[in-house]
Amino acid sequence: MKESGNVAAVEKACRIIKSSEQTPTLAALAKSVGMSPFHFHRVFSKTVGLTPKAFACAHRAERVRQSLPRRGSVTEAIYDAGYNANSRFYEKSSEILGMRPKVFRDGGAGASIRFAVGECSLGSVLVAASEKGVCAILLGDDPDELVKDLQRRFRKANLVGGDPDFEHLVAQVVGFVEQPCIACDLPLDIRGTAFQQRVWQALRKIPSGTTTTYAEIAARIGLPKSVRAVASAIAANPIAIAIPCHRVIRTDGSLSGYRWGVTRKSALLKKEA
Repeated sequence: MKESGNVAAVEKACRIIKSSEQTPTLAALAKSVGMSPFHFHRVFSKTVGLTPKAFACAHRAERVRQSLPRRGSVTEAIYDAGYNANSRFYEKSSEILGMRPKVFRDGGAGASIRFAVGECSLGSVLVAASEKGVCAILLGDDPDELVKDLQRRFRKANLVGGDPDFEHLVAQVVGFVEQPCIACDLPLDIRGTAFQQRVWQALRKIPSGTTTTYAEIAARIGLPKSVRAVASAIAANPIAIAIPCHRVIRTDGSLSGYRWGVTRKSALLKKEA
């Protein structure tokens, strides 16, 4: 099957996964696109950057995240998302949501997120982390505005000022800004839709000192016609530097927008060059 045929088959499989109440088996998905399970698994993984099972899990997790604030109970939200047993969801609930389900439903109420603000050559930088890992790296000119942004993201979480150990984490992030040749290998708590996570995963594979385009990222995740959606996902990235959205430029070589300012984007690329 030609490359275009593979992309079409993967897009069809993605639609089937999203529209199914229960996650289809690998064999069923492969049959629906006319491939053997082994070949389908390889093509899907190469095109999407996730295995069929991982993609289905990410989609189902996003359904839980969307349903929890609306539903009257956690159980209703879990079944809405296609989990046929509470226990299967609760086994990985912290991994899926970054916190316990009821805490997530209540806007992070009771969850503790440590944060601190430092200074670097790009201005102020706020670093926040849950128990799982860094959940936000925000850049700006006004430290107070960065804290307000964090409060909007985790409106009911318990935001705790960082202790001396946490200040060390902030210093690490500042080091990544000033010396981008250093590998940014921090543990991350990445929260987003299945599509956003696919895009952000592709961003993390862009080597320091290089750039790519929105169209190339869309092609890498197997959805070459979704350039606008890719741009929106990149703009929604809450973890600057560690998820290097600054390395994505327009096809004509211009820098385009950057949620923390084109001037900062230009400065980061110059440092990396």
